[in-house]
Amino acid sequence: MSQAAYSPDDELLATADVDHTVRLWDVARHRIVATFTGHRESVFSVAFAPDGRTLASAGWDGTVRLRPSRRPLDTLTGHTGDVFSVAFAPDGRTLASAGADRTVRLWDVATHRQLAVLAGHTDYANDVAFSPDGRTLASAGDDLTARLWDAAGHRLLATLTGHTGAVRGVAFSPDGATLASSGNDGTVRLWNVRHRRPEAALTGHTGSVRGIAFSPDGRLLASSGSDRTVRLWDVPRRRPWATLTRHTNAVWGGTFAPDGRTVASSRNDGTVRLWDLDVRARLDRICRLRRAVGPQELEALMPGLPVTLSTACVRP
Repeated sequence: MSQAAYSPDDELLATADVDHTVRLWDVARHRIVATFTGHRESVFSVAFAPDGRTLASAGWDGTVRLRPSRRPLDTLTGHTGDVFSVAFAPDGRTLASAGADRTVRLWDVATHRQLAVLAGHTDYANDVAFSPDGRTLASAGDDLTARLWDAAGHRLLATLTGHTGAVRGVAFSPDGATLASSGNDGTVRLWNVRHRRPEAALTGHTGSVRGIAFSPDGRLLASSGSDRTVRLWDVPRRRPWATLTRHTNAVWGGTFAPDGRTVASSRNDGTVRLWDLDVRARLDRICRLRRAVGPQELEALMPGLPVTLSTACVRP
């Protein structure tokens, strides 16, 4: 799921809100430039098409909405319950959605025709994600499983088990070799897509883990949870990289900017925090403004981010 999504050009951020709206933010100016209405209940997920011209949203009113630029709002109906997640295929021609009716549905973006209903989850289907080549679709379910589907053949390829609680999110690495899943058991799990077997379980969250996303270079993984943190993981080393701790309530989603230098974390109340991950640049700016900075002051200025204390202006 994603309560926030960057446009491909990194200029806009879309957010989903419990007040039934989708908002567009100017990333550089940190201000709202548009507010979209149409959903009759809370909006739970947003996604930009790869070309940035269409925005999809999923709502608890059981609908998927498409907002093509300079065209009227389109509504896709078929789910018989809340819709929790939407994702575009890499070519932008197909949209996937997942919902409380236990199904994953595929839609033709141009004609709005429903292409397939993928049934297999025995409880809520919470999230969907396409592999980078568009051939495989992953889904997450309350039935404790993540599932891999043949996106063109509309058939189940594998059921991944290991989580001991509902699986809330799925994301493919940029090279498509690894699938990450997050769950109510407080873990993030990494799976080998080709061999369909577990590779690692990342622990550290103290509550359920919801949103999950890889950085564009695949070296970092962001997970957001009910413990009010966003955690960043060093994927090659399978270890924590940073913990972002300024949220005051559960975090529902986190996503990387296309350049990988910023993470946007969000709740479904319309609030978003932007985190600058360029540690060296931030440290250099601090050093230009201050002659000396102690470890506690540095933590206050750069909460949760790893820093090198050998920098000239940082005193032991």
